[in-house]
Amino acid sequence: MKTEMKTEIKYDCIIIGAGMSGIAAGRILREHGASTMLLDKGRGIGGRLATRWSDLAEGGRAFYDHGAQFFTVRSAPFQALINELLEAGVVREWCRGFAGAEGIPRDDGHPRYVVPGGMNTLARHLARDLDISTTTQVTRISRAAHGWLVETAAGQSFTGGALILTPPVPQSLALLDAGNTRLTVSDRTTLEAIDYDPCFALLAELDGPGRLPDPGAIQLRGEASSIIDWIADNHRKGISPDAFTVTIHASPDFTRQYWDAPHDLVAGMLLDAAVPRITATVRRWQVHRWRYSQPVNAHPEPYLRAGTDAPLLFAGDAFGHPRVEGAFLSGRAAAISILQPAA
Repeated sequence: MKTEMKTEIKYDCIIIGAGMSGIAAGRILREHGASTMLLDKGRGIGGRLATRWSDLAEGGRAFYDHGAQFFTVRSAPFQALINELLEAGVVREWCRGFAGAEGIPRDDGHPRYVVPGGMNTLARHLARDLDISTTTQVTRISRAAHGWLVETAAGQSFTGGALILTPPVPQSLALLDAGNTRLTVSDRTTLEAIDYDPCFALLAELDGPGRLPDPGAIQLRGEASSIIDWIADNHRKGISPDAFTVTIHASPDFTRQYWDAPHDLVAGMLLDAAVPRITATVRRWQVHRWRYSQPVNAHPEPYLRAGTDAPLLFAGDAFGHPRVEGAFLSGRAAAISILQPAA
């Protein structure tokens, strides 16, 4: 009988998920000398800081931001980081408002920031000095003698004194359940109350300019009878210089209704709804499904520290405030909590 070899590595902290929250936590822990490993099931990092590309027949590439489309800043810690990134040319201000259903640009005076190389470039820039293992599918999490044991589909084992879970909460709970890790009734109830909206992201390459109103995007969320929440011109955002591409986000209700429908049906309905706003012809398209796109009832605190005898923290954009800044603040706060001595 062949015995599968396992690799066991000990860290001060293991972080599951290398999106904005996990990266923010990893940066804080590394700055304070804590040995830290981030594990992510994807081929790349960033989570919903996601950018796709495809080769063009005539040369060059078409790029699409298909997760987070932009971000805002309201807190001092995040503003300090963004100021550094603005100076380094990693991010830039895109606009201070978007057009709505009527197509008239709105300026509310609040900056929206984008990343010229695509949103995923931001994740890669922030994570450049971190230890990250990608294509690492965690299958179960259980208690170890002095912390946590994290096991993967490839037969690896990672042990850490502390653990930060940043995936969508249902996925984190499933990993703990697989390892028979029990939470208090209060913690379990709080975590199970967190829910998410799903979202179809339709990525379309056009044969010419999409001619969306300035600044190249329309917000439709909340508009009566609209099956589309958002349309953005990636060319005008500055991330797809070689091609005219648009990203269309479907409404949560539409996505739930057609979650299991064929992609050609979903794409056809979304493109039909977008035609009045996109004047160019679609050359090709692809559909991506975000099952956990945006929390609808986030936990009020930036993280949840479970009532376990070894540090176990839940973080991400479902804690504190949603979106990119909320994920950053959540991961940062969780890491600071681990570094603080126990009371």
